[in-house]
Amino acid sequence: MSLTANVPTGYLAPSKSDISNPGLIMKHFFTHTLAVLLLLALVATEASAQQFNKRKQYNSVGVSLNAMNYFGDIVPKASVPSFRFAATRPNIGLTFTRRFAPRISGRAGLSYGRITGDDTKAANQNDSDAKYRYNRNFAFRNDIVELSAIGVFDLIENRNTYVRRPDFVPYVFAGVAAFYHSPKGLVKDNGTSAGLTPGDYIELQSLNTEGQTEGYSKTQISIPFGGGVRYKINKDFDIGLEIGWRKTFTDYLDDVSGNFAADADLRSPAAKYFGRDITLRTDGEFSQFNTPGDMRGKSNEDDWYIVTGITLNYILQPRVKSPKFR
Repeated sequence: MSLTANVPTGYLAPSKSDISNPGLIMKHFFTHTLAVLLLLALVATEASAQQFNKRKQYNSVGVSLNAMNYFGDIVPKASVPSFRFAATRPNIGLTFTRRFAPRISGRAGLSYGRITGDDTKAANQNDSDAKYRYNRNFAFRNDIVELSAIGVFDLIENRNTYVRRPDFVPYVFAGVAAFYHSPKGLVKDNGTSAGLTPGDYIELQSLNTEGQTEGYSKTQISIPFGGGVRYKINKDFDIGLEIGWRKTFTDYLDDVSGNFAADADLRSPAAKYFGRDITLRTDGEFSQFNTPGDMRGKSNEDDWYIVTGITLNYILQPRVKSPKFR
């Protein structure tokens, strides 16, 4: 059976029906919103920096405890907001922020977290639009280390010193990040035939599970953007709640992207298992589900990940030099 001939359009490459795809609509919305926010930030920076002297600038350091989710091929539905709360995993981060102007700050961050996905938990085998993904039977986890540089635009300005900053400040942010990732596949019960131990996680990039001649890069670039609110606890501490999307430029956060490969292109028992044999074929309808050349994932859409959490910031009191009198 050819997957491309039978799988519902929601699982295949985009068609005319994709104009009603909520994922694509959200992507366009985010892109246009981000462009407008960046333009406003540039204009505001130029205007306000002239009235914000160095005596009012200050730094802060922060620690964040976050929840991490991902959007890709192994989710309940093919749309950006589709993720399973049960697949949420922790993320921790450290930040350094420099206040440059009444509304503008620059922030550097380092974080570590995990994303996960499992076809048999995300897809319903009795749903005609999801049973194909259910029978794909793939499960993964991916630990991500991210280094970011972000511009923060406050919606409420502070023209005073840090001591007199507003109690409550909503803000938006955008920037660039580099991240390192390494997806690992979960060995299911049918992995014993490949000499693998059920329950183990196997590193996937080097296996080339879709018959690639070269593995994808583990180091990637993303575009972080989002928003949050910050609350002043006292003169030294702020606490904040933030959500941020990461638009990546890779479709391999989950190691699933293109088509099923032929046996000759899968160069080890582990590669053959994760590339084809992990699929469920107990239902006669899926006896040829993993035929070489049939679709394994949606190669036309890159993966995303989302970080949501709480940050505690400590204000580093600026050292203000007293004027010298002669």
